[in-house]
Amino acid sequence: MRTVLLGLLVIAALAATASATTFYKETFDKDWSSRWVQSDWKKSDGTAGEFKYTAGEWYGDAEADKGIMTSQDARFYAYSSKFSPAFSSVGKDLVVQFSVKHTQKIDCGGGYIKVLPHDVDQKNFNGDSKYYIMFGPDVCGTSTKKVHVIFNYNGKNHLIKKEISAPTDQLTHVYTLIVKKDQTYQVLIDGESKQSGKLEDDWDFLAPKQIKDPNVSKPKDWVDDPLMDDPEDKKPDDWDKTPKQIPDPEAEKPEDWDDEADGEWEAPMIDNPEWKGEWKPKRIANPAYKGKWEHPLIANPDYKPDETLGQYENIGAVGFEIWQVKSGSIFDNILLSDSEAEATAFREETYGTHKDAEKAALDKAEKERTEREEAERKRQEEERKKAEEKKDEDEDDDEEEDKHDEL
Repeated sequence: MRTVLLGLLVIAALAATASATTFYKETFDKDWSSRWVQSDWKKSDGTAGEFKYTAGEWYGDAEADKGIMTSQDARFYAYSSKFSPAFSSVGKDLVVQFSVKHTQKIDCGGGYIKVLPHDVDQKNFNGDSKYYIMFGPDVCGTSTKKVHVIFNYNGKNHLIKKEISAPTDQLTHVYTLIVKKDQTYQVLIDGESKQSGKLEDDWDFLAPKQIKDPNVSKPKDWVDDPLMDDPEDKKPDDWDKTPKQIPDPEAEKPEDWDDEADGEWEAPMIDNPEWKGEWKPKRIANPAYKGKWEHPLIANPDYKPDETLGQYENIGAVGFEIWQVKSGSIFDNILLSDSEAEATAFREETYGTHKDAEKAALDKAEKERTEREEAERKRQEEERKKAEEKKDEDEDDDEEEDKHDEL
């Protein structure tokens, strides 16, 4: 029975994939640069970075894993790729997926993609260029290791209100954003759900559904303190007889103190260990306490539902517009589709097929690096010992010569 169910699931997935619409797909072959345009932004001041076509030093497949890698440190990267025809995601599901591998142990830099309108000016594509969606990892130091999901709505960019942590290792990771036509969303990393919910709840697109009633205020006689001073508790008569500070009993008058010149000597004051502090009556339950007052809410007249949140007309390009302190991020396997099943199949066909071999290659590279570093450490240690031995021998020879000269 289990085999039959698995077979049916496979058939269903294949059927869904067959009916999917692929709006854009990029796997980066040797002709990738004919489909991508580097912006002139930042070229004049020499801070525009260039992508390099490579699979990096470790990979699962030397050819299939080739993508475009940031190749220069402390640079701005601005590349975009247009496609035709442009499409509308209004009334449809939209899936945005791509992979990135931070080979450089990224410490500060972006790794996100932007979904762009068809009329984007590619030669002037920059950080201020309009975009529809910005999605992907952003890392800087220890405080910023998150996945951005930003939607443009009515000309303003809105950040997700939830936190999504981004992996920071040196392996390939696949980022998938699913925007459903029913106004829900899901973010996957390597096929695992990391966040989901309703667009209206997790972004500040719209005015709130409810607001505090402006015609109601907290009653003046409302008691919201659960405790009160005990009216029967009285301060002891001798409470204030103990001073807060006293002369230091261990202090001694300096031998060179001159009463006529320096005045009468007084011991410095110290905190009195027997001082009880300022007296306060004990607290008891307040019989007049009514509980925490809550402002009543009413329907917000400015709230207007919108069934097109996260949906856009004329999507016609994708782009990378990022800054990186240290280069080495490889981008690959971009997909825009209306099918989650197609994204899953594409992810398994690429990432799923090669991830284990890539991990093994990285482990091997790390082992070899560690061995090289250890060998270099030992070599330097041996050279240091030899230098010290030679120094000792030279000093012994000098002593022998001195003795000979004395004779």
